[in-house]
Amino acid sequence: MQIGMTLPLMEPEVDGPLLEAWAKAVDEGPFSSLCFGERMAFDNPEVITLLGACAAWTKRVQLKTTVIVAQLHNPVMLAKSLATADMLSQGRLSVGLGVGGRTEDYLAVGADPATRKQADLAERVAIMKRVWAGEKVVDTLKPIGPPPYRKGGPELLAGAQGPKAIRAAAQWADGISGFSFDLNIDTASDSVEQVRAAWSEAGRPEPKLTTAFWFALGDDGRVQLQRHLRHYFNWIEADALEAMLPTVGFSGSLSELKSLLKQFEDIGLHEVQLIPTSEDIAQVHQIAELIS
Repeated sequence: MQIGMTLPLMEPEVDGPLLEAWAKAVDEGPFSSLCFGERMAFDNPEVITLLGACAAWTKRVQLKTTVIVAQLHNPVMLAKSLATADMLSQGRLSVGLGVGGRTEDYLAVGADPATRKQADLAERVAIMKRVWAGEKVVDTLKPIGPPPYRKGGPELLAGAQGPKAIRAAAQWADGISGFSFDLNIDTASDSVEQVRAAWSEAGRPEPKLTTAFWFALGDDGRVQLQRHLRHYFNWIEADALEAMLPTVGFSGSLSELKSLLKQFEDIGLHEVQLIPTSEDIAQVHQIAELIS
């Protein structure tokens, strides 16, 4: 099992030099991927622009979006942007796509919240794949380029949770960009089996299986984690948020984290992506030493 590291995008007051330092530290370490997701109505950097910067800042590590909300973008423009990132990174791009969970993100860009459906996502993916195949999807003199570095386009992972969404994703995705809130291994194992069954029923190749979770190291890790989540979950009602804070994410020692990662490995995951809850770059070096 491989380990990816997420940029601290959702921390307040991140800037270009900090993100560049993180990206280079991850690229120079033993990590498999450099990850980042999308929010619109928040103070995080925009994902497509960041992809271009990370392609320039790194040489080795895979770049993963976890996830882009496709309905917030024109599918032709999104296909062009992602093909450009794939070209710039020389095929190191892996794209997580999902429908998102926040109505305010849709409203912020003038997108219709009624399109937040798996069927709409699949239609947009189909358009993007046609663009990447060099087909004319609109009446233009030439097809829309550039062609992606990887023939047919970058790896696509679905940010799908639940049996219905997983079955829908099996029709178009190469695997799952998963998420673990409470780190319940039995729940994660059940999800892995659901994904494998859905891909088998759809006649698809073995799916790529990934998950992600928040982490904080040290004796005060839970305090750090809760501070981060109170900032990130700004749309959740206060009482509901406080009820979930004691169990969401990982806080503890490096040895405890190693044990948890081994449990995820044992259920057959291909990659776990760690999400920092602080901008302190020392975390990158600590985790690098652990997985080396």
